[in-house]
Amino acid sequence: MLASPSEPSSEELLARILTSLDDDKAEDVVQIDLRGKTAIGDYMVIASGRSTRQVSSMADKLVERLKQDFGRLSRVEGKDAGDWVLIDTGDVIVHIFRPDVREFYQLEKMWQPAAPAN
Repeated sequence: MLASPSEPSSEELLARILTSLDDDKAEDVVQIDLRGKTAIGDYMVIASGRSTRQVSSMADKLVERLKQDFGRLSRVEGKDAGDWVLIDTGDVIVHIFRPDVREFYQLEKMWQPAAPAN
C-alpha cells in the first residue's frame, strides 16, 4: 500500500525528522528501530540540545516542519520546561534532551540490543 502525500511512510517521516534535527544542530542523534519490539511506533529518535532554549526551539521547528511537509500533527510533552521534550508523531517517537538529563535517563540503553556476553 502506498502512502499518500498526507500520510508519509514511517521511513519518510524518520528521514524528515533526522534532517530537521541536523538542520538545527542537534547533537548525538541516535535512531532506534522499534519494529517488532513494541507497538508504540516504528522508530525512536533521541537527540541532545545544548540548552533549554535550543531543545525547545528544535522541538518547535520539528513540529512545524512535519505539519507543513506532511500535514502531520504531533503530540508534544515537556516543551515548556525544555529539559526533555517528547514529540509523538505516531510512527516515530522523538526525544530531545539537554545532555545531563539524557545521561540521567539513558533511554538508549533501554531500547538498544544488549552487547553479547563474553
